[in-house]
Amino acid sequence: MIARESQRSFPLHRGSGVPLYHQIQQRLLEQIRSGKLKASEPLPSIQKIAARMGVSPMTVRQAVRSLCELGVIYSRQGKGTFISGMKAVKDFRRVLSFTEEMRARGATPRSRVLSFRLQLPGMETREALALRKRERVFRLRRIRFADSIPMGIECSCLPESLCPDLLQVFDPATSLYRTLEERYGICLTVSDEMVEVGKASAEEAKYLRIAPNAPVFQFTRVSFLESGKPVEHVRATYRGDRYRIVNRLTRSKQQRFGVAAPA
Repeated sequence: MIARESQRSFPLHRGSGVPLYHQIQQRLLEQIRSGKLKASEPLPSIQKIAARMGVSPMTVRQAVRSLCELGVIYSRQGKGTFISGMKAVKDFRRVLSFTEEMRARGATPRSRVLSFRLQLPGMETREALALRKRERVFRLRRIRFADSIPMGIECSCLPESLCPDLLQVFDPATSLYRTLEERYGICLTVSDEMVEVGKASAEEAKYLRIAPNAPVFQFTRVSFLESGKPVEHVRATYRGDRYRIVNRLTRSKQQRFGVAAPA
């Protein structure tokens, strides 16, 4: 339940420039993270939250919708909205960095660098990035944390030619995507991503603080500029107990009724 004490501790700041729905989203996330709202329990009704927060139901509905998109809560038709816990969401509908994903759900992102160097790529990376035979890449391997919990291990490769001084200017504890955009004008707009289910190796288990052979998600991603040029090849392993996959599928009218699309 949204206690009145919570409202006094976390008042809405109406003149801050931060949308009210986002402030409400963050209040609810804080209560889920602290355990005041527990997994499988129902979320208070939109009308009750609106009355206690002093806002319109429409504002609360927008906050609740954003939490549903993050996978933190879910709806059961005719029964209400329930807490699904704090699994992180890998949203295949948007190109987001780990930092952006974690901040979107109210978590604090952090990285521990395992290696960061310039080297010749393997065959898979060279083909994915369409590189010449002796063209080198920056290879950045990091453990990604959310609120001090290890979530995954990412290995990202980028062509040296696109950002030749990356080793000198990039702090690998910060957002790679932000540095690429702000310093080099490299904006990743499209990604092809494949996910498989696997088992954690002994090394992965140690870094992620899970049991060896525990289930994990294994991601392979190639990201592109708007022009279609491939600029990043990523191999990543994420904890199966801390991640959920979100996608949106559509079905055309022709598919629904078996009508052939016009040529």
